[in-house]
Amino acid sequence: VISEALANANVAPETISYIETHGTGTALGDPIEVHALNTAFGGQDLPRQSCILGALKANIGHLDAAAGVCGLIKASLALHHRQLPPHPLYEEPNPHIPWEEGPFYVNTDLMDWKAGASPRRAGVSSFGMGGTNAHVILEEAPKRSPSDPSRALQLLPLSAATPTALDALTERLASFLHKHAEIPLADVAYTLQVGRRALEYRRVLVCGSTTDAEEGLTGASSTRRLLSGSTVATGAPVVFLFPGQGAQHPAMGAGLYESEPVFREYVDACARALQPHLGLDLRELLRAPQDSTAQARLEQTRLAQAALFTVEYALARLWMSWGIEPEAMMGHSIGEYVAACLSGVLSLDDALALVAARGSLMQELPPGAMLSVAMDEAGLRPLLGPRLAIAAINAPSLCVVSGPPEDVRSLQEELTRNGTACRVLHTAHAFHSPMVEPILERFAQIVRKVKLETPRLPYVSNLTGQWITPEQARNPQYWVDHLRQCVRFAPGLETLGRKPGRVLLEVGPGRTLSTLARRMPVPSGPWTVVTSMRHPDELIPDAQVLHEALGSLWLAGASVNWKGYHGNARRHRVALPTYPFERQRYWISPDVQAQGVPGGETPAELGQPPATTATTGMPSPDAARHPRPRLRNAFVAPRDEQEHMVARVFEEVLGIEAVGIHDNFFELGGHSLLATAVVGRLRDGSGVSIPLQLLFEGPTVAQVAERLGGLSWRPPNEDPERDALLLMLAELIRLETPSAP
Repeated sequence: VISEALANANVAPETISYIETHGTGTALGDPIEVHALNTAFGGQDLPRQSCILGALKANIGHLDAAAGVCGLIKASLALHHRQLPPHPLYEEPNPHIPWEEGPFYVNTDLMDWKAGASPRRAGVSSFGMGGTNAHVILEEAPKRSPSDPSRALQLLPLSAATPTALDALTERLASFLHKHAEIPLADVAYTLQVGRRALEYRRVLVCGSTTDAEEGLTGASSTRRLLSGSTVATGAPVVFLFPGQGAQHPAMGAGLYESEPVFREYVDACARALQPHLGLDLRELLRAPQDSTAQARLEQTRLAQAALFTVEYALARLWMSWGIEPEAMMGHSIGEYVAACLSGVLSLDDALALVAARGSLMQELPPGAMLSVAMDEAGLRPLLGPRLAIAAINAPSLCVVSGPPEDVRSLQEELTRNGTACRVLHTAHAFHSPMVEPILERFAQIVRKVKLETPRLPYVSNLTGQWITPEQARNPQYWVDHLRQCVRFAPGLETLGRKPGRVLLEVGPGRTLSTLARRMPVPSGPWTVVTSMRHPDELIPDAQVLHEALGSLWLAGASVNWKGYHGNARRHRVALPTYPFERQRYWISPDVQAQGVPGGETPAELGQPPATTATTGMPSPDAARHPRPRLRNAFVAPRDEQEHMVARVFEEVLGIEAVGIHDNFFELGGHSLLATAVVGRLRDGSGVSIPLQLLFEGPTVAQVAERLGGLSWRPPNEDPERDALLLMLAELIRLETPSAP
């Protein structure tokens, strides 16, 4: 059996420097085993004392059925540590063994296992009384090539079957990272991603270094949020939402262009295809700094629509390369073109040509205006003059009116007198209104030249708010009507909400559609809404927002292709803390009543603690408030008076009970109109002049409370820079509200 093992392994006997013997320890058995080794190795031809013999039985005795596996473990550890263990209690060699006939000897001191011309190798023998004999040859692991360079940020996913096990696993990983800072964080993340089963209770952390990870896992970081959630879903259905004009801003996706090759590949492809239509390289705008010059260029409709399509299409392809495949899609005006392209209705080249032509034609239109109004369609329509139209129904009580500037101004004045909230949107034209009719025939001629196919992926139509039909998608007139008619986004959300468990992913800049979706009542129960890219006022790296979005999708049960996420990069799995199984006692306790103990009482000697009410850390909601929605981060109660004050203001304005210090105002359903109320109440409560920008740069309770401490005091009854605040609000409304194609 030893000779057969050598032949199967195709190794020369002289390359083996350690044998873990069966080692019976008998006067007859040991000589027979060494004789067999000499015969198999061709002992006369090998150098003397070149191969050490050992036997684990000398340490712990006979092991019966476990003898072979224990010897295998010992030899494996010797290779791992590159040391040759001593043989205990060895004094004199067995006189019946012909040591001089072979290379074998016994060592009594721990020795370093020196490297030779060949890899370190060991043999392990195990012989059974019934004739089941085995010999295996082990070889040290080859040197691993170092891991490839990695992303600047890593995503650490953790999961467990219970919340307590998840906490224990988090603590174990933090302790491990503290002790093993030399292990590449990218390999730690890779091991957690591909080497662990996804269980019900989940937690993710986006971090940039081992120290960063340790602080985030222990809660010591002020910049890293440990996001938590639970789901029993596997392969939760994801819906892509594509925003429309108004969401664009300079440098949107610039960070992703630098860090994500797939995103860069598709942006480059779109930019090259668009250059003949636009007369410029769109990448100049997408990578330009966020200044007034770049902003002014992106306000041109022909550039804005092309830029939005490019970024949204490239981002969708990036998500899909990571295994996030959409079950369904919906766009807002120009965003529907991205959905149609991904669905196969339009080829990429045809979609880009149509988007460029559409934007150029719309830019030729005379000046128009658009007004966001906090009213439903039925109440608003009787107030419209003949030249005004409802351009978009974004939420049950939020519509957009479009038309000539003077007509829009008159409607605004009337609504203001009646106490209806409304804001003029920052647009140059009156999209989705009669003012676009002069270009419809020219656009129709262009669409008729394009090949329109049956959609392969379902998406919701802006015209109907229902699923697109093959007949609609293939009809050129549909796309002409799409340019002119109202965008029925809110009815589209209702259509999506009929199926429970859907996860909505906004695939584009900002959080416009996410905000609308979070405020939408869903008959099938609350859905998870995730944003992919930052708001232009947020001082967060693009990569961090994207990775937190990926983590949020995983928390919600979406399937992630982690190998697709890593692409062709070489990563290694590393040894990490194992699962913290929760030991439970299953002894049957004595019958308390049988022992004559009064009902409801338990003797202390039985070790049963008195019943208590579990503390959740959240107060019961009263009739005027709603429970805290399901968020990515766990609830953490306010720690000081300042945080209590800020949390109380969030609760009052949003109508939510129990807001935690890491809860994001906008993820709770806040928007710019509510932000003004928050700022006003914080000013009244703290006596501090608070800029509205503060809430966008740091939208959590903890961040707002921290910023409050550094602002100057102002008497509560003073009105600080009201005109400037209103101007800022108008700008925020422009950025947050879908206003056009």
